[in-house]
Amino acid sequence: MALAARIRSGLPLLTKALHSAPLTVPRSALALSNSEFSRNYATTTGQKEKKVRVPLALFGGSGNYASALYLVGVKGNCLEKVEAELLDLVEAIKKSPTFSQFTKDLTVPADVRVKAIQEVANEAKFSEVTKHFLVLLAGNGRLRYIDTITKRFLELTMAHRGEVKAVVTTVIPLPPEEEKELKETLQDILGHGKKVKLEQKIDPSILGGLVVDFGQKLFDMSIKTRARQMERFLREPVNFGSL
Repeated sequence: MALAARIRSGLPLLTKALHSAPLTVPRSALALSNSEFSRNYATTTGQKEKKVRVPLALFGGSGNYASALYLVGVKGNCLEKVEAELLDLVEAIKKSPTFSQFTKDLTVPADVRVKAIQEVANEAKFSEVTKHFLVLLAGNGRLRYIDTITKRFLELTMAHRGEVKAVVTTVIPLPPEEEKELKETLQDILGHGKKVKLEQKIDPSILGGLVVDFGQKLFDMSIKTRARQMERFLREPVNFGSL
């Protein structure tokens, strides 16, 4: 992706920032809570506050941060852009050991973390919403949770678009016609107003068949599970009186 390439091109700036003198950052800005993030951004950009609700109730620290970012993204009409930027950032972190270590190292002073992430965001030409959010995470020592926060954020954006994720696990990739048939079957189960987003996962350990994780339901039709069920059946004592 072009955006991911821009992020990687900004990594030398990250290394430079980590070795630079500490930057003075107002501690009040670093202490900004995720619930205040939405109000603060709307105020600083002059946007009118409009009431928005998250489509899913997420819990825990990562869920709270993701929910706050979702609210700002909807109000700023930039939800898809923020989503794409976070995905590219996570990709860049996975591909760069230096960047990955930076996000996890709590010994790096907060002001240095903020300066570094600002420079990376500027180089990648991130939106102001994403940049402000990353600065918040950097200042509060939460960059190490960016992968989890992004996953929770994707749950919200998918719900916003009426998408339901279905993960199908097989030994080998499904042929296109079988993938299409499975997707159509799941779509029939969902009905109108929702859209299936199918993701394939390869796991040789299931031996064969498939496992579908779909809408908080698990359909396990793998050979491995069937073999275990048969094994338990064969181990059960036979009640000859019922024959």
